This record gives sequence, C-alpha cells and structure tokens, in this order.
Amino acid sequence: MTFAVKEIFLTLQGEGMQAGRRAVFLRFSGCNLWTGRERDRQRAQCRFCDTDFVGMGGENGGRYPDASALAAKVDELWDEGDRRLVVITGGEPMLQLDEPLLGALHARGFEVAVETNGTIAAVPGIDWICVSPKAGTKVVQRSGNELKLVWPQQGIDPKDLLGWQFDNFLIQPMDGADRDTARAAAIDYVLSNPRWRLSLQNHKLLGLP
Repeated sequence: MTFAVKEIFLTLQGEGMQAGRRAVFLRFSGCNLWTGRERDRQRAQCRFCDTDFVGMGGENGGRYPDASALAAKVDELWDEGDRRLVVITGGEPMLQLDEPLLGALHARGFEVAVETNGTIAAVPGIDWICVSPKAGTKVVQRSGNELKLVWPQQGIDPKDLLGWQFDNFLIQPMDGADRDTARAAAIDYVLSNPRWRLSLQNHKLLGLP
C-alpha cells in the first residue's frame, strides 16, 4: 500500500493529555467528513475543521511507496533519543493507517498515537487513541485513551458520551471568530461537570506547527 502524506514534522504535542510531549506529527491527506476545500465546507459533515490536509505539498509530504519508507522518514525526523512518539493525524488517519505501517513504526521503537474522528474503527495495537466526535456522524470507535470534544457543538450532548469507554474526557474550545465565547463556554462546562477536563490548543499559543 502507498501512503498519501500531507506533511511530517517534529514538534511538541499541543493538545490533550499528552500536551507538551515531543512528537513527530505524521499528517495524512484526505478525510471522510470534508474535502478540505472551502467551497465544500457548508455541505461537509465537519464544518469547523481548521487543518489543511489537502494534497501532499507540505513539509516532507508526498507519496510514500510502502510502510518501510514512511517509517524510515519518521525515524529520520526523530533523529535520536528515547520515549519516541509519533502522532498520526489528518484529515482522517484511519483511511490509510494499516497494520504494516503500525508494525514498522513499532519496530523502530515508536509509541503510536492517533487523532481520529472515530467513524472508522481503529487498527488493533495502536498505543494511544484520541477520538474527536463530530455532530451528526456515526462514531464506531467508542473506546480509547481520550475523548476530545470540540465545544460548543450543536447536536452533541456531552453527557451522552460519558458511557463510552475512554480513560479521559476533554472539552476543547472551538477555534474561529467566536473563540472567546467558545473558551468561556468550555470553562463553564468543565467547572460544572468535573468528569471533563479542559484542553487548549497550546501549539497555537506558542506559535508551533
């Protein structure tokens, strides 16, 4: 299997329970909820996405011929040191992530994390699963390490998600023109519902990719 990759880069994880941790980000091209093109946004199942996952023109982007070649590039960017972490995202990573790639990354000593919308079941053996559900979609991946709900989102009641099998439940303010209102709403919700934890997009605050 070949892999369409938007970009691969070394940074710090900006969100969730692993925020601040050194990581290689592997961003696949493509998503099943939106084309990524502005002309299609209003017809998309996810209308608030703030990520460019279209094409393969980003840093270290391109068409990788197989799992071995892609894992080698991830390894090259890490360079040296332990506690290796690769975060596979998109778009929607489960459109491309398969067992050979997972095995190739594990063979190079990486802990593999994914950030997914949960509409496609995760490949067995992933070390850290973060699901970010979108209103109006059918989420089939209802277990993992963290559930990260972008808030506020019409059509989702956070209370309905607490029966899913996650170790951590996070509320993350929606970015955009109403970011201040969203941040206040998220803080208020967490203060009133202590099973939830506030997650911020620290990479944006720090100017990281």
